[in-house]
Amino acid sequence: MTGWCFIRQPRVEAGRWLAQAESDLAFAELGAREGFHAQACFVSQQAAEKALKALHYLQGERLVIGHALVDLLNPLVPAHPALAPLREIAQQLDQYYIPTRYPNGLPGGVPAEVFTKRQADEAIVGAQKFFAVARSAVHGA
Repeated sequence: MTGWCFIRQPRVEAGRWLAQAESDLAFAELGAREGFHAQACFVSQQAAEKALKALHYLQGERLVIGHALVDLLNPLVPAHPALAPLREIAQQLDQYYIPTRYPNGLPGGVPAEVFTKRQADEAIVGAQKFFAVARSAVHGA
């Protein structure tokens, strides 16, 4: 049986997504520390995405598709009002989904030479905020 058709308990599935978000956050921090700023920005977006998907699974959704944080966030706000002030951060992190990975996502240069430590650090802090909301909902802490 493949993983996508196996139905898990909502809290269990949310916990799996949250665990991966936490791992992604740790990797983004490592990347930023080592000077891989574009990658840290992208992985921060991924961590926030997985944290939001954890909340969707916690609510009992069986399949959550999409990568845009803003689209993932909006339907969650009624049940998780702490997400409402994070819309602007979601918009910023969404900008790191393509241009941080592909040279043709930029007007010139390559991602490895364009993104800065400040951007990476801000992306990590933003992703941590999404993670904190999700962790609180999933684990009650």
